[in-house]
Amino acid sequence: MSPGESPRTEESDITDITLREYARARSVPLDAATGQTLAASGVLESAVPDPYRAGHWLLRAGSRVGAVRIAVPGTRQSVVLRIVPKTPVRRLFFLLGFSLDPARAWRHGREGTVDTGSHEDVVPALAHAVERQIDAALRQGVLQGYRRAEESALVVRGRIRETEQIRRHFGRTPPVEIAYDAYSADIPENRILRAAAEALLRLPGVPAEVRHRLAHQRFRLVDAEPLVRGHALPVWQPSRLNARYQPALRLAEALLAGSTPEHRPGELRLGGFLFDMNALFEDFVTGALREAVREHGLTARLQDPHHLDAARRIRIRPDLVVYAADGHTPIAVVDAKYKTEKADGYPSADLYQMLAYCTVLGLDEGHLVYAAGGANGHLHEIRGSAGPDGRSVRLHQHALDLDRGPDELLAAFRELATHLAEAATPPTRVTTGLRYPAVVTTRT
Repeated sequence: MSPGESPRTEESDITDITLREYARARSVPLDAATGQTLAASGVLESAVPDPYRAGHWLLRAGSRVGAVRIAVPGTRQSVVLRIVPKTPVRRLFFLLGFSLDPARAWRHGREGTVDTGSHEDVVPALAHAVERQIDAALRQGVLQGYRRAEESALVVRGRIRETEQIRRHFGRTPPVEIAYDAYSADIPENRILRAAAEALLRLPGVPAEVRHRLAHQRFRLVDAEPLVRGHALPVWQPSRLNARYQPALRLAEALLAGSTPEHRPGELRLGGFLFDMNALFEDFVTGALREAVREHGLTARLQDPHHLDAARRIRIRPDLVVYAADGHTPIAVVDAKYKTEKADGYPSADLYQMLAYCTVLGLDEGHLVYAAGGANGHLHEIRGSAGPDGRSVRLHQHALDLDRGPDELLAAFRELATHLAEAATPPTRVTTGLRYPAVVTTRT
């Protein structure tokens, strides 16, 4: 039996499978129904029968990490699938904390924005982090606020709902249809925190002591109505009153946004939590660079839309475009992707994309920053191209090593932002080593 697998037991009818993010496909002994369920779930990069081993399936994880429980339709069997990130868990949660609140994380510049305790697996670390944040939010008591309430009552309170009164009770009083503002704990903030605690209690792999604390937090939030599955999260507005709730709310929303649906079409039941490392890395890079360029008086726009053609039919949306102090002159464009350098180098398609960005934005240099690869990077001078200063467009490829400490990672963004800021003042542009006036695309 391969490492990371556990046999299905008669008592539980559960198959436990552990894969690693973007690792080579693993051959796992599975029956046809279970293999087909995994293939249909959409969780894995690929799930196909092993052509060389009967009764085995080749499973390969993609960019999503976490844990999920999948029920096999028509049977009592289920699969608990765990996908381990290639990035250390503490570093992963540093990226998560940064993406949730870039301004705060940039000011602190260190680990600890999301407390994962001593846990080294994604689900236990996430459960610990959410529970600690909820506990900190409720330390001064459960927040209360006003919410709109509508009900039938024997006494008048607030405003009479005249239309409903006539439709439901024409010619009879009481009861009276009324609407009023109720002061209670049943507010969006508490409903979101309760939903996060309940979602974690349903996850496989949550340690017993963390599960006990989560149950306690859910009890503290019992006056908040549970969320309806499938409905959008309630909207809350940051304010002075809910400031102590905000870190917990951002983390809870990330949890709920990454939670897999409990039900899928075709009776496929699936529940759990998955991080998309593509999105997480993109949010980290763009958030960090946006904060870094602000220190130089520059502005940055996320998902800034442009058009590739004159007829404005082909849209391009770089993840982040940096502008000069005037807010109109592009200085840099950032497009974050999660991929690693292969033996034959980075994908050429990344260079084609970067050249298109340089052409549309009128820039003479582009920078692609990857999460892993050659330490010195690569420089490509594009034949037959000409930037604003008349010389060939040059594209740089750099590696951002996620194994480095948080302070080192943020220092790399500060260095890059400094070079980008120099591009805003061409007469004093420094040309020692690599120049950074144009486009940054981040890829792992």
